[in-house]
Amino acid sequence: MDDTSFLRARSVRVGSLLAAAALASTALPAFADEGPDGQIVVTGAGLEKTPGTPAYSTVEIGRDAITTSASGRIEDVLTQVAGFQQFRRSDSRSSNPSAQGVTLRALGGNATSRALVLLDGVPMADPFFGYVPLPALTPDTLGSIRVTRGGGSGPFGAGALSGTIELESAGPDQLGLVNGQLLASQRGETEAALSIAPRLGSGFAVVSGRWDRGKGFFTTPESQRVPATVRARYESWSTQVRAVAPLTDTVELQARALVYRDDRLLRFKGATTSSEGQDASLRLVGRGDWQFDALAYVQVRNFDNIVVSATSFKPTLDQYDTPAQGLGGKFELRPPMGENDVLRLGVDWRRASGTMKENAISAATGAITARRRAGGNNTDLGFYAENDLTLGSLVLTGGLRADRTVIADGYFEVRNTAGTVTSRTDYATQTDWTVTWRGGAVLRVSDMIALRAAAYTGLRQPTLNELYRPFTVFPVTTQANAALRNEKQKGFEAGIDLTPAEGIRLSVTGFDNRIENAIANVTIGTNLRQRRNVDEIRARGIEASAHAEVGIVRFDGSLAWTDAEVRNGPLSNLTGKRPAQTPRLAASATLGLSPAVGWDIAATLRHVGQQYEDDLQIDSLKAATTLDMFAQVPLPRGISLVLRAENLFDTEIVTRNAGGSIDLGNPRTLWAGVRVKI
Repeated sequence: MDDTSFLRARSVRVGSLLAAAALASTALPAFADEGPDGQIVVTGAGLEKTPGTPAYSTVEIGRDAITTSASGRIEDVLTQVAGFQQFRRSDSRSSNPSAQGVTLRALGGNATSRALVLLDGVPMADPFFGYVPLPALTPDTLGSIRVTRGGGSGPFGAGALSGTIELESAGPDQLGLVNGQLLASQRGETEAALSIAPRLGSGFAVVSGRWDRGKGFFTTPESQRVPATVRARYESWSTQVRAVAPLTDTVELQARALVYRDDRLLRFKGATTSSEGQDASLRLVGRGDWQFDALAYVQVRNFDNIVVSATSFKPTLDQYDTPAQGLGGKFELRPPMGENDVLRLGVDWRRASGTMKENAISAATGAITARRRAGGNNTDLGFYAENDLTLGSLVLTGGLRADRTVIADGYFEVRNTAGTVTSRTDYATQTDWTVTWRGGAVLRVSDMIALRAAAYTGLRQPTLNELYRPFTVFPVTTQANAALRNEKQKGFEAGIDLTPAEGIRLSVTGFDNRIENAIANVTIGTNLRQRRNVDEIRARGIEASAHAEVGIVRFDGSLAWTDAEVRNGPLSNLTGKRPAQTPRLAASATLGLSPAVGWDIAATLRHVGQQYEDDLQIDSLKAATTLDMFAQVPLPRGISLVLRAENLFDTEIVTRNAGGSIDLGNPRTLWAGVRVKI
């Protein structure tokens, strides 16, 4: 397959567009029924956070920090929280989407998310792979982000093994009626985004879209390039409709439809990869005496990928279709218990199903040699209760979850070119009941000092990808494993929060977390790995954060030092080694200036320590320190000039090292463009 196939057109499912129209039409009539007088103000958010939330290590990212990142990408924003990491250091322009798993606290990973990412309460992880579709999450449309590190209870808590990342959408007050930007880089790459957020009666709607494209950069070092080496070209777009309307004076309806597609070309000519999705959700939020949050969502996702040999530079595998579906919902009730007692009772359910479809190809002849399929269904039914008690300056919180997990209908099948089944394995159904819990306390010693402590357990079900899909990243092949068990976490932490003056916040947390039955890519032979449960990954460390906003100056800093190791029995060659892709030290510091209305200048310095590509600590990824810059200068008529610089000093960022075969991250990239806000 040549480069003309890189941006293969695939029509967006008509059903998804109809869903978007249906969601919007459901909400819009309610807008028109309200006049300008006596309006009911809606928020578009979920229920208020509970008093016990500060008992856990929590970082808030405001809209100013979200909209002043140098790359304009959500993963760049989240790296402000030290301890946040993807499987690789590449961003979503130059990495395979299946490597976009996110985690916290250096708990390792294998490209699957160990952190729960929610957009307005909806889990965003891909139903088949477990990665997060980062290009579809547009920072410009977000109002705030809350990152809670450590195991989670509450809704969808079975996915919050290392923590929870809650993305909250912005409304008209933050977006304005029209908000858009258009930028270009020195390589001719472009980024365009637009949102329209009209108030309609007592509610509002937000229609937004984003389009990124570029020829990219060479991820291959110059010394390793061959004639087949190409730049990491990319093109992605997303569009969403969000509508919020009051149904009564205490109940509001929130509806969303999201459609996206992402195309990339990685390393070699013809090595294309694409992902797409169509999501829809409905949410009812009640803020009366009996508060409630009811949510239902559907996700339709797909992925395709062509693997090109690093020796013959011809296709050897065509993963041409990976359709996956996600269904889920939750209902949470908060009965009236009194001012100092907040009780949450809830149930949530998720179902993930999908099928891998791929053709093995002869590099010599280009002919298909085998047709393979694999897939299955995963479900999780959870019941949870959590209670926060405020006793003067002391807040106590505790939560309990019970999860029924089922892994069913798993299979792996091989057919010859004539369509005859040559082998098929059907896997036994796995079922489990798991009880997890968390609890904590916050003591406000004074207006300046708060002490906190927490302990928790957690759960993560293996993904369909880990169970059934093998893959190759030359020269290493990684096998799937249908016998994988659920990961379980145990952890505790203690910290202190300081507010020595208005606008200044300091926080330090010490933690000790363990993942039992941790799923890792384990070396079992030369250039051969398999996903396996190891006995335990233990991570102990310190997290520190600082926020200061004094006059025209603001500062945000974050640091995480983690001592993480694998424990897999005294005879294992993994015991005592650091998990793959896990740095010991990560830090970020942003200094911002707002000298006048509309002006914004920010510089971000980041450091990621040395880490290892593999489980045996053979292939090293050296430490990297980068500097990013952002500037916004107001012009007349609501227009602003925007200048951005990524990796200003052009630091070499090694993102992959497989036996000396190296990939590199984003080099120095300079952007210029305009923003418009009306």
